[in-house]
Amino acid sequence: MIKPPQAGPMLVQLHGWHMSMPKPAYRERPSDLPYLIVQVDMRGRAFSEGAADCNGYELIDIYDAIHFVRKEYAEWLDDSGHIYLEGGSGGGGNVLAAVAKFPDLFSAAAALYGISDYASWYEQDATGEFRDEMDVWVGCSPEADLERYRARSGIALAANVVTPLYMAHGDRDIRVPVEHSREYVREMRRLGRQSLIVYEELPGVGGRGHLTNMTEEQAVFMGAAVENHRREQGRKPVLPAEGGLIVGGYVYTKPFRLLLETVNGMASLTYDLKRRIVRASASAPYRYELIWEDGQVEKGVCEVR
Repeated sequence: MIKPPQAGPMLVQLHGWHMSMPKPAYRERPSDLPYLIVQVDMRGRAFSEGAADCNGYELIDIYDAIHFVRKEYAEWLDDSGHIYLEGGSGGGGNVLAAVAKFPDLFSAAAALYGISDYASWYEQDATGEFRDEMDVWVGCSPEADLERYRARSGIALAANVVTPLYMAHGDRDIRVPVEHSREYVREMRRLGRQSLIVYEELPGVGGRGHLTNMTEEQAVFMGAAVENHRREQGRKPVLPAEGGLIVGGYVYTKPFRLLLETVNGMASLTYDLKRRIVRASASAPYRYELIWEDGQVEKGVCEVR
């Protein structure tokens, strides 16, 4: 965690697929940025316990970190209540899933050269650089169980998104092909949510590194675009009073949380907050736990569709 010069909004930063956050170090001075920066080390990495699980339970660590910081470092947070999220590559994939699994949590998010569809990423990985880890972190291949890959993929959960997103991707990226961002943008358009997306494609950028061949001008442009996108968002996202959500293992909203018995399952739910009704359906009779904001717990079984 990195403190700002004075109280400000929270900025949550995520690391890449093969990475972890820098080793925690004491800082005598605050940063020059106007945010309380929270750097979340995904579980099973260099400075965290547990087992990595690729957008499964590990994303709940983000949620828990945010609530811990709100409580323990409240004096460093301003009254805006804004929480921003950013990540690139594997972190970009985390962002695309997190804004769907926590749909009314983030005021703005930046997903840079991120993975939107883990099944297609598995198939594209001819060298096995990432596939071997997905076999462990997801638990099998997409051919063996496509649903658990969809439950982790932002593109399959995009219908939940109400957070404004900035996305950027080099058109020559090899490790995360640009089609991941292109297809996500197409899906948001299909859902009628294109107003939530700002997408910049970076010509000539990418290769074995996501930012290979990036010019200084392009780097400055992207950095400024991410910052401007955050500053332009004056509203916190609000969940409609009634509607539907897709559950990829779980979904956390301010009014309620719903957790399936398995992080590998998907379900659809409809809700009516005024009548305090939530109904869930799925391809299998998954048990679930529904926790309301006031702490009331309900247990149920998804209707099989």
